[in-house]
Amino acid sequence: MALEITDATFEETVLKSDKPVMVDFWAAWCGPCRMVGPIIDEISSEYDGKAIVGKVDVDANQEFAAKYGVRNIPTVLVFQNGEVVGRQVGVAPKNAYSEALDALL
Repeated sequence: MALEITDATFEETVLKSDKPVMVDFWAAWCGPCRMVGPIIDEISSEYDGKAIVGKVDVDANQEFAAKYGVRNIPTVLVFQNGEVVGRQVGVAPKNAYSEALDALL
């Protein structure tokens, strides 16, 4: 399962991580988000120990969604050394997400 990230834990978990971090910005009412969710959970298992994979519920945690210009969900951002190095808006095949992490490992 992907890590639940909140506004309170975002800086420590994502921005200060020494590993690549993939963050899925989603909401429970969003149909496409429910399609991406299981993919993100799979990637979380596959990259355990190599990368951090988490989810931010934008309804409950709006600070970083706003900071990074997340206007449509699902939006998956990839961070390295506290910087956004990748962005995928909408539903994409699993390999699109995997390749974004592989490029950083």
